[in-house]
Amino acid sequence: MQYSRCDQSRAWAALQAHYQAVGRAFDVREAFAREPERFSRWSLQAPQVFADLSKNRIDDHALHLLLQLAADCGLQAQRESLFNGDAINHTEGRAVLHTALRAPAGAAPFSDEVQASLTRMLAFAEQVRDQASSGISDVVHIGIGGSDLGPAMVVQALQSYLKAGLRLHFVSNVDGHDLAPLLRDLRPASTLFVIASKTFTTQETLANAEAAKSWFLASGGRDVARHFVATSSNTAAAAAFGIDTSFGFWDWVGGRYSLWSVIGLPIAIAIGADNFRALLAGAHAMDEHFRHAPAEQNLPVLLGLIDVWYRNFHGFGSRSVAPYHQGLRRLPAYLQQLEMESNGKGVDREGQALPFDTSPVVWGEAGTNGQHAYFQMLHQGTDVIPVEFIAVKRPQHGEHVQGELAERLLDQHQKLLANCLAQSQALMQGKTVEQALHEKAPTASKALGALTVARHRSFPGNRPSSTLVLEQLTPEALGALIALYEHRVFVSGAIWGINSFDQWGVELGKALCASLLPRLASGDASGLDGSTAGLLQRLRG
Repeated sequence: MQYSRCDQSRAWAALQAHYQAVGRAFDVREAFAREPERFSRWSLQAPQVFADLSKNRIDDHALHLLLQLAADCGLQAQRESLFNGDAINHTEGRAVLHTALRAPAGAAPFSDEVQASLTRMLAFAEQVRDQASSGISDVVHIGIGGSDLGPAMVVQALQSYLKAGLRLHFVSNVDGHDLAPLLRDLRPASTLFVIASKTFTTQETLANAEAAKSWFLASGGRDVARHFVATSSNTAAAAAFGIDTSFGFWDWVGGRYSLWSVIGLPIAIAIGADNFRALLAGAHAMDEHFRHAPAEQNLPVLLGLIDVWYRNFHGFGSRSVAPYHQGLRRLPAYLQQLEMESNGKGVDREGQALPFDTSPVVWGEAGTNGQHAYFQMLHQGTDVIPVEFIAVKRPQHGEHVQGELAERLLDQHQKLLANCLAQSQALMQGKTVEQALHEKAPTASKALGALTVARHRSFPGNRPSSTLVLEQLTPEALGALIALYEHRVFVSGAIWGINSFDQWGVELGKALCASLLPRLASGDASGLDGSTAGLLQRLRG
């Protein structure tokens, strides 16, 4: 299927003209003064997620042109190709059907296979959770990339749903300092290892798996087949390792979209089958919103279009994600892979070099920690960096939190929410030099003049942000939030005319690593560039 690339659309040229005439100097503060209803106009309730987009540097005409750009680029047809199971990952000849993994029975391609796989995986998870029979107290998940980031993020986010007495651990780094400290406190008889590798050939994962197996046997472990399972389609390789129980999946499940599949086994063990199904249901609700809601009321579409507006016209090169909930502290790392591995591409679908920028750098930290680290740059730095705040209205501290402690933690949650609101407000409003002159600055040096101090304490303001609000961090809400981000990335990739579902950029380093590994043992530096040869010798022995 052929699509028009965004820079070939008349809307692209119109957006450039609008940016030069209006967008470059757009001031959100003035927009609120002109439009008292701006918050209502630019806020939206999607499944489980409320979004306030009103603090963004965008007006109705820019949105109109962006919607026209999406139409010119065939966004609707591309979206249908995604849901229908067409081979939209054309460089690898694969469909991209993570949406099928969370669809109800009979509602998506491969439904029978998906439901059978899900039922088997959830049944096994429940067996492990029955600790009286399984004897398992610790589950160690060994994977990397998409096989680690998604499950680790979800388990962290849904801590309040974890089964008491069951501990989940995640190992991904081939650096032994990741695995060794964990093994020190485990007992072989009560530990289950889940090895996550689709092909059962991933170097880092297999290295950690072999090390874990060595520890298991050396520490008196018995029955490798009972204490090691695999989420892998290569059952022969898993069997050679000593694993009898394997859960396979399909080539249309990409790594960074795989937490909904059997790769989600540690999630299911942690939160149980019913909650895992609720996670899927929340994602499916967002799928339906993305597929059927009108573009101007479609949250993934709007976010993706704002991303294009900022990246290609404002020239903003990064976006900071600030979740004001400790459970979501791994979300920025997960989103880094989701967006940067998907859309960090320099050629279009036909392999032609792109004359415009694609994925921004995505980064962040949980609030309020980020306020005491990098927010200084967000407020007063020379780069304008859009910020995405995520707030959760109601906390879940667990049934063990009672009495005065419960009251104190509820008060702390109000402080957390107030900080979230204050940061987005401060980014937008800023502070003029004149305002700073009329304030007291007790910590300012007495040797400096008042005007100099005021200049240091002024803020430019007009720094854009969006705020996403969840009522509560439930499995349904988290599923919807993750699916929202998946579809947002799809939208911007579709506009840019790139393949968001391959990742050839990770291959070169893997290949070079395979050739350098024996050189570290032999010392053979022949044919290497001077820097690599010098570093190789420095790191040997």
